[in-house]
Amino acid sequence: WDRGTELADYARIQVALDTKLFFCDPRSPWQRGSNENTNRLLRFWFEKGSNLSAHSADDLRRVAATLNRRPRPTLDLDTPATRLNQLLKAAETTRVA
Repeated sequence: WDRGTELADYARIQVALDTKLFFCDPRSPWQRGSNENTNRLLRFWFEKGSNLSAHSADDLRRVAATLNRRPRPTLDLDTPATRLNQLLKAAETTRVA
């Protein structure tokens, strides 16, 4: 994960999620490949440093949906939406069984 202030309370997050969080080294964007790639894709719609409150919730949802329907080489050309649906179905099957 990045070292942003939103993760300042990472110890509590680890306990709540029963997981471990790992952080990238400072000034090492290559360690956050998916994050950096997503930022690059978002620049198509939003200039770096732009105020997202200038966009409607529908605009933001449309951009998110577009990105989630985009095939990704790291997912063997599946889309994030497809993979998420597979995980949710598997979790539901496990929960019901």
